[in-house]
Amino acid sequence: MRTVTVTWDKGEERFVALGTHPDRSIVINAPHGPGTMTGPTGFSATELLLAGAGACAAWDVVEILRKRRAHVMGLEVTVEGHQEPDPPWTYLRVALHFRVTCDDMRLPVIARVIRLSIVRYCSVITTVAAAAAIEATVELVSADGGTTGRHPIELAIPAVPAPVLAQLDLREVGVPEPTADES
Repeated sequence: MRTVTVTWDKGEERFVALGTHPDRSIVINAPHGPGTMTGPTGFSATELLLAGAGACAAWDVVEILRKRRAHVMGLEVTVEGHQEPDPPWTYLRVALHFRVTCDDMRLPVIARVIRLSIVRYCSVITTVAAAAAIEATVELVSADGGTTGRHPIELAIPAVPAPVLAQLDLREVGVPEPTADES
C-alpha cells in the first residue's frame, strides 16, 4: 500500500504532499483567497498525474536499459494530456514522447523497451489507460545531436484490468519476442 499526505498551507496558498520519504515534498497549487493576486504556487494536480505517468515509464525504461547494459546518455519524457472541456475534465488522451540520447541503440530495440514499460510495468499508465487512450513516440538522439525524428510506437493496450494484463503473454498484447538484433 502507498500513502501520500496532502496538507493545505493556507499562508502560502498551496498544498504540500509528503510520501514515504518524509524529507521530500511536492508543492501543489491550491485555490487562492479572495482578492489575492499571486500566481500558481506549484504543479496542478492534473500536471502531477502526467508527471507521475512520465516518471513511472522513464523509471522502467532506465531499469530495462541498464539490464541490457546500454550506454544511455540521456532520457527525457514529454507527456501531453488532452482533457474533456467540461468538469471533471477527465483525460481522454495521454501522449508520451521519449527522447533518448544514445549512440549504441537501435530504434526497434528502444521502441520495444518503451512498449514493455507502458503495456506491462508502469502502474500509473495502466491505471490511466482505463480512462484515456495512451499513445507513445520515440526519438533517438546521437551524442553529436543528430536525431531520428519522432517515430510512433504501436502499443495495442488491451482493455483489461492491470492484474489480468500482468498475466497475459506479451505476444497476445502485440509485443513480439525480441528479434536477433534486440538480444
